[in-house]
Amino acid sequence: MSKVLVVDDEKGVCYSFKKVLSRRGYEVITANNGIEGVEQARKENPDLVIMDVSMPKMDGLETLQKLRSLYPNITVIMMTAHSTSDKAITAMKYGAYDYLTKPFDNNSLIALVEKAIMDKKMSVPVTFEETGEDIGDRIISRSPVMLDIFKKIGQISASDVTVLLQGETGTGKELIARAIYHHSKRINKPFLPVNCSAIPEALLESELFGHEKGAFTGADSRKIGKFEQCDTGTMFLDEIGDMPLPIQAKWLRVLQDGCFQRVGGKDMIRTDVRIIAATNKDLEKLMDNGEFREDLYWRLNVVSIKVPPLRERKDDIENIVQYFIQRFNRELDKEIKGISPELLNEFQVYHWPGNVRELQSIIQRGMVLCQKDVLSPEDFESFSNIRPSQGKSENMEEILSGAANELLQKGGPNIYKEAVSTFERLLIEKALDLNKNNQALTARMLGISRNTLKAKTGKD
Repeated sequence: MSKVLVVDDEKGVCYSFKKVLSRRGYEVITANNGIEGVEQARKENPDLVIMDVSMPKMDGLETLQKLRSLYPNITVIMMTAHSTSDKAITAMKYGAYDYLTKPFDNNSLIALVEKAIMDKKMSVPVTFEETGEDIGDRIISRSPVMLDIFKKIGQISASDVTVLLQGETGTGKELIARAIYHHSKRINKPFLPVNCSAIPEALLESELFGHEKGAFTGADSRKIGKFEQCDTGTMFLDEIGDMPLPIQAKWLRVLQDGCFQRVGGKDMIRTDVRIIAATNKDLEKLMDNGEFREDLYWRLNVVSIKVPPLRERKDDIENIVQYFIQRFNRELDKEIKGISPELLNEFQVYHWPGNVRELQSIIQRGMVLCQKDVLSPEDFESFSNIRPSQGKSENMEEILSGAANELLQKGGPNIYKEAVSTFERLLIEKALDLNKNNQALTARMLGISRNTLKAKTGKD
């Protein structure tokens, strides 16, 4: 009979676990705090420990570290009612087998317990400590897909493996990159974000690798590039799908050999930089089109994390909204308590093309206008112009099919080019109007880079 130790400061929770697991043939031992949990583990030698994160006397993470130091092969599943990512990542970093958020159904619990007890392959423990520093923005989620990402972050953060983050604009790829950095051995070294699409192509090579004096017109002195600045640290390279092929070749050499040359230079310069790369584009499609190097793709794709769009985790919207309300209350000196059910419902049915970044922007604007203590639909004039009306379809094909039929009936030799260019122009103009000509917000809403938007509009 397998032994399961349940550690939770709520006696009702311990009783529930004992009732559910005993029926499945497990011997269940309980403890009401971390100190008792360590003592029970010593006495009973359990096959599995299920432990709450938040407990008095010794919290779950401290207890986890203690258990792993005393019994390196012990299997621990952590659980909590909180929705932030930090504890999930830290738990996995300290060697937890898995992570559960309350409430969870009994079938899922039993399946995980059975898997944990049968699985003899333990997560590798990480021994370095938390820094205690505030890492700023947090990833808020209870969705299973995001919890899987938190677990992966905890498992990979200690190594220097290259990570490729893939997902739409505004999904939080930089926050995930910062979480990996925050839990890595390089936490006390530089973290340098570089947006490849925000730097003009003619300057990107110099920005990344530096240049020597006289390397080109205007190079009046030597410039140290990002790879030298970030030596021993972590570089987050965003929008890598926009990187020109010649620079891709030079970057590949850095990944393979850890060395490069400045523009106009002859000396090989060595650098030790961990790379976390991100893109909102389909790199495999870019490879097929000859726009992205295949060897670079496979060099980057050691560990790949696909970040889901907000529309695929709408259960997180309410928690994310509450987080932004708390944040902007501090920044705007407001005392807004929450969101009305009507507005929350509209948020739930909206498609969110700009993802979490769009939600953040909309909440910020709404709180500036709000004169009450609860956010309601009338505080969101710009959002009301783009959110789907009641009863209308969100399916893109259905929305455009009527217009396509009318255009085909109209006919003409250049109907395709004319329709595509006109629709693109109108879409951009409408987005600019909604965002009061803010190019950064407009680019995020449309899911394109700011450079692409500038090229489309002909505006700087």
